[in-house]
Formats: sequence, structure tokens, C-alpha cells
Amino acid sequence: MWKSVCLILLFCGFSFAQQLEVVDFQKVVAQLEIIPTEKKVKGVLDFHFKILQNTDSIFLDAKYMLVEELNSSKTKVSLRSASDKIWIRYAFQENIEYEIRFTYEAFPKQALYFFEDQIWTQGQGKYTSHWLPSLDDVNDKMIFNLSIAAPNEFTVIANGILQNKKVEAQKTWWHYEMQNPMSSYLAALVLGNFQLQTEKSASGIPLAYYYTPEDTNKVEPTYRFTKKMFDFLEEEIGVAYPWQNYKQVPVRDFLYAGMENTSLTIFSNAFVVDSTAFIDRNYVNVNAHELAHQWFGNLVTATNSEHHWLQEGFATYYALLAEREVFGEDYFYWKLYQSAEQLKELSDQGKGEALLNPKASSLTFYQKGAWALHILREKVGDVAFKIAVKNYLNSHAFQSVTTEDFLKEVEKASGLEMTTFKNDWLVQSTFLGSEVLQSLIKSDFLREFLELSALTKVPFVQKKEVLTKYLTAPINDYLGQEAVYQLATGALLETKSVYAKAFQSKNLFVRQALAISLNPIPEALLNDYQSLLKDASYLTMEVALYNLWLQFPENRAVYLKETEGIGGFSNKNIRQLWLTLAWLTEGFQEDQKPNYLQELRRYTTSKYSFEVREKAFQFLAGIQQLTDLNLKNLIDACLHPNWRFASSSRDLLDQLLQDPSMKNRFIAIKMELTKEKALWLGNKLDKR
Repeated sequence: MWKSVCLILLFCGFSFAQQLEVVDFQKVVAQLEIIPTEKKVKGVLDFHFKILQNTDSIFLDAKYMLVEELNSSKTKVSLRSASDKIWIRYAFQENIEYEIRFTYEAFPKQALYFFEDQIWTQGQGKYTSHWLPSLDDVNDKMIFNLSIAAPNEFTVIANGILQNKKVEAQKTWWHYEMQNPMSSYLAALVLGNFQLQTEKSASGIPLAYYYTPEDTNKVEPTYRFTKKMFDFLEEEIGVAYPWQNYKQVPVRDFLYAGMENTSLTIFSNAFVVDSTAFIDRNYVNVNAHELAHQWFGNLVTATNSEHHWLQEGFATYYALLAEREVFGEDYFYWKLYQSAEQLKELSDQGKGEALLNPKASSLTFYQKGAWALHILREKVGDVAFKIAVKNYLNSHAFQSVTTEDFLKEVEKASGLEMTTFKNDWLVQSTFLGSEVLQSLIKSDFLREFLELSALTKVPFVQKKEVLTKYLTAPINDYLGQEAVYQLATGALLETKSVYAKAFQSKNLFVRQALAISLNPIPEALLNDYQSLLKDASYLTMEVALYNLWLQFPENRAVYLKETEGIGGFSNKNIRQLWLTLAWLTEGFQEDQKPNYLQELRRYTTSKYSFEVREKAFQFLAGIQQLTDLNLKNLIDACLHPNWRFASSSRDLLDQLLQDPSMKNRFIAIKMELTKEKALWLGNKLDKR
């Protein structure tokens, strides 16, 4: 027993030492087989590495895997699998390159996710070592050449270039290769039923846009502006795109908005949109953000979380620059203003955070990081800033970086000392609102907006002329919306003519502001308000339908007929609202109501994305029409890998369990659940 404990302690001590000083893992050649029916991955791995110091053991991170050395391994080593590592024992000699080969099997609990029709990975924050032996240290970079076998019905997408594929009787091998090294959290796989459209960037980089067959008509609006932003970022950053190609794949139930895996961005299919949904919920920002990460995060990687802003702050800033190229200068300053308002509010509450705080929030890393770069660029000028960024990337390509690495390049390029900037923007927790304001008012539009918003408490009669001006064509989206919101300060007799002017505008965002702000809806504006049901905005339609149905019950059938058959966003926001309202409306299509309720209940099943399911649960709970099957689906949702969905489902479960009769229903269905779900529900019930 003592010897075993000592051996474990010895290994643990070694693991905390800097293995990077002992060994350089250079490449892995992986032959993987994905077995969906067992939620299993197995494979043969060839690791190539160079020993930097004499040692008798090295390790790979590997969570709960079975491993076995192969006779074909060039180096005969001793392998030992622990709960989270594979220990490799041998008399390794300094400056010698080695190659080892072994097999492994894993049943990943995270990082590789199995769904009925899709399988995909998420490495960052979840650790690739759950499905592929590797090194979780972001400072270790190696080339990943992945060959994947999967059932023939799947398309398989991975990092790098698809060199070839080989079709066998029951499975197909897909062989991908990379040229340059990356951190393991960026290794990725996607399996599913996908089709593909391609084009090339101005520099000749292949751009691949994947989509499911049912979304063929949504490809253009989903991927709109991709090539333009790609070309812009290559030019703006001044460093050629560092990978062989760029692929994007939408998947269901993804854990985040998107993930910048090297050469392979995976993103939530909630961003797969038609041209109407594009108005309110497009992929452009996420698209640009994940693309920028191919340089900032993938080409150069922050050494640790203290320098995390070098990834998220840069990606946020360059995404905003790309969006400015697409949507214009006013959009750029509006987004800066919105994030500044959030950051200043937190700072004023004493909750501001330093950018170099490794435990800072996403708001700090992303938005304050972007603001720091915006201010820095204004301080040193465009030329010096771009030279610094270019040299920073080129000097540290395929390496790990710190904040000092970047600031040194800024000092060289600008001739300016960066201590004050570092203290003000990276070390200090306070958000410098006065400096930010001076930057914002360089925009004529933003200065005009601030002047308009300052009139909020001014009586309507004193600002009628000003508000009318901003609702006269050509209308600025942001100024027009602000003008509408300020109409609420006046009596309807005074504001009616200005409201009429706003309704007559063809500006979708002005009309959306009308839909949101006019509550209750004045009788005098009813005809105008009803026209919002025909706007090319699913958000406007949803708000207008609900408000009209609620406030004018005598017209409910008319409103329902006008919006019948409209789906809405990917979460079916309008369809699910419509089904609920149709079921509640007395005398409306009574013979169809069982079908409407059945459809709504069907949306709680795992066949649908979590966004659809979440909304269905909310509507059914609201009208108290959850069946036992819906309750089982809710328990399934409580254990979903997407933490936001799981959290909202658990909140709903807590609410339902406050009702004793509902609690008894859950007790009754527990025996019909799988062992894992029954155990979880049992623990939940015992606590109440």
C-alpha cells in the first residue's frame, strides 16, 4: 500500500512540474472510430515527441481510458493508465526524438457529445482529454492529424484538410491532416448529415459552409458577409490566415454561441436563419468573433487565464471592426456605447474588474478588452497599432504569449511607454468613463444620440420638433428608436401625429420600438399597430401578436388567422406562441385544438433543439398542460449538457414541485425513468 501511495504521489508531483521543460510533443497521428450506439470512441494513436531533459517518465492527459501498447510501437515503453493520465515510463534521453503507438477506448462524459443525429466536440473548458489522449496545458502545441471512421450515413468534419476518404461496408474513413501545431483544446470533430457550399477568399483560402439539408434555403442569410469579413480581417490584421482552410458547421444544442476550433468553427444552429430572422438574430458577430480567434487564440495563445483578454478582447475588437465594414460606422459606435454602459454601471457599483484578473467575468475579458484596444489604437495611432499587432503575431506564431509580449511590440512600434496604459486599462479595476466618453463623442452620430437621450425628461411639447425630425426619412435606426421611446412622455393627443409618422416609416427598428413601447395599445392607434403583424421581423411579430391578442379579445381570431403558419426564429417563437394562444381562444378552430396541443407537447422531446424545448416547457407549464411524458422530458432536460438549458429546466422543476399534486406525479413517473435519471430525481425529491 505504501509503495502504491508513494508512486502516485511521485507521479502527481511530476505532473505539477513543467512537463514542457522535459518533453516536446510534436505530432499525433490518430486513427479513431466513433461508435454512436455505444457513445464510445476508440483508436490507435502515434505520438511523436522530443525529450528535452533526461527522464524516466512522461504523461498524457486522458480521462478514464483503457490503453494498451502495440507491438508495432517504435519505442517499447511501459504504459500505465490512471484516472486522468496515461503515464509513459522509459529511460528517455535528452535531444532524442521518439515515437510511441498505443490503442485506447473511452466513453466520454463530456467534451464529446452524442445526439441522435449529430456528434460534436467542445474542448475549451471541457478538456479534449476526455475523448482523445493529449495535453490539457494550453502551452503545449502539436500537430493533430485525425483519421475518423464513422457509420456511412455521417459526414465527418475535423481540423485541417480532408486528404481522402475511404468507404467500407458499414463505415467510412475520413482522413484529415494539418501543417501547423495548436493547443489540444482546439482539436475538434463534427459528425452529422451535412451538405456543403464553398467559395475562396481573395487570398485563395477555401471557405466551407456546412448546413443540414432542411436548411438549404438559409445558407446565404446564415453565412452572409463571411467572405467580406474574412478578406477584411486578413488585410486589417496584416498577417495571412495561418491555416489551410476555414470551415464552419452549425450543430444543435451547442454549449456556446460558437467555438473557434482551428480551421473549424462550430456554432449553434440557433444562428441558422432566413432573411427575416437575419434582421434580429444573425450570425455575423459570432462569425466574425470566431474567425478573429484563428489569429488571436489559435495562432498565438495566452499562457494562462491572467492573459485571457489577449484572446477574447482581441477577438471582440476585431469582430467589431469587421462588423463596421459590413454595417457601418454608426453600428460600430453604437456597440461600443452599449458595452461602455454595461462596464460603467458595474464599475460605479464597485464591481469593476481588472483585465489581468484571471477570474474576471466574460464582460471584462470580452468588452473591456475590446475597449482597451480601441483606446490604445487612439493613443498610438493606426499605423503604429497595426505594425505592433503584425509583429506580435509574426514573432510569436504558433506559440504562447503574455500581455508583456504584446505591449513590448506596441512600445517598439510607437516609441511610447506603456506603463500608464497598462495601469489604467489592464491593472485598474475601475472603468474610465470620462476617457471613454471623449472617445465616443468623436462620432457625430453618438454625440447626437447622447444629446437626444438627454431630452428624456423634457416635456413632449418642448421636444416635438426634435423627435419629429428623427422620425423623418432618412431615419437613423438608433436615433429613430430613441425618438419613439421618448414619445411615451407625452399625452396621446399631443403625440398621435408623431406616432402616425413613426408607423408610416418603413424602418423596421423604429416599428419594432413601437411594438415594444406601446403598451397598452391606444384605441386611436389600433389600426396602425395591427400593421406590425406583417413586418419582416419575427421579434416585432411576436410582440405585436401577444399584445394584440391580450388587449383586444374580440379580434383574437383575426390576429391568429393573420399569423397562422409562421414559424419564426429557430426556436419556433411565433409558432409556439400561436399554438398556445389558439388553444386558449374560445371558439377558434375548436376541432383542431387537440392537434395544436399535441404539437406543442411534441416540442419538448429530444428530437428538437433545446431552444425549442425550453420554450415549449414554458408555454405548457403556463397553461398547465404538461403530460407525464412532458415531465419525463423535463427530467431529461435537467441533465442536458447545455448548462443554460439544464439550469432553466431545473428552475421550472423547482416551481412545479411546490405543488403537492405535481410532486406526486413526479414520484409516480420516477420508476419509469432510466437509472441515472431516477437517481437524480430521487435526490431532488428527497430534498423537498
